[in-house]
Amino acid sequence: MNPIKKGVIIGDCRLLLGDCLEIMPTIGKFDACVTDPPYGIGESSKRVASRDNLAKPIDYGKFNWDAKPASANCIKLIQRQSRQQIIFGGNYFDLPPTSCWLVWDKQNGANDFADCELAWTNLKKAVRRIYWRWNGMIRRGDDIRQHPTQKPVGVMEWCLDRIPNAQTILDPFMGSGTTLVACAKMGRAGTGIELDPDYFEIACERVRKAYEQPDMFIKPPKRKTIENGNLDL
Repeated sequence: MNPIKKGVIIGDCRLLLGDCLEIMPTIGKFDACVTDPPYGIGESSKRVASRDNLAKPIDYGKFNWDAKPASANCIKLIQRQSRQQIIFGGNYFDLPPTSCWLVWDKQNGANDFADCELAWTNLKKAVRRIYWRWNGMIRRGDDIRQHPTQKPVGVMEWCLDRIPNAQTILDPFMGSGTTLVACAKMGRAGTGIELDPDYFEIACERVRKAYEQPDMFIKPPKRKTIENGNLDL
């Protein structure tokens, strides 16, 4: 049985609906995996729905996807399927020592958020840090938050800058699609997998908009593409 419930190609990005554990072994290997798996710390619980300090709290929909962390088998599969890895929340998983942690300093101030988020990598480089305020009314960037653990596009672009030779990027926990939006803006070929159909549709819409507003400094991809096409995979 085909594990892919739905597939969409937009530009050089491929979005797949289904269980990443079932899909990953069927789609080949990638230059890199850049992803933010569930950590199992309850960030999908209803307590996060009003964290944005907005007059009208965001309704993030389903509240059970972060009840448990990504399995050890899933992390091992990510390592087998990609040459380079950037895994947010790597401090929650059984991963080998690394010289290169990527540190996102969220400049949160005094609140219940963590000051930083850590991404484990297998890169032979030094630790790097980015400052990117993500909380409150003066946060950086114009991203619209549609997922409780959504990362800013600028932070994911910064991550992709750390792996300049990686042209094919996998995100098996696509969520609202930020990694693929960064791929679209930077001329990389991204493949994302998402289990939840609502977040899958949000990701498709965000990637479409990213291709409608290309970065003028990024050379457009040369490979043949299918715009906004549904795949029978």
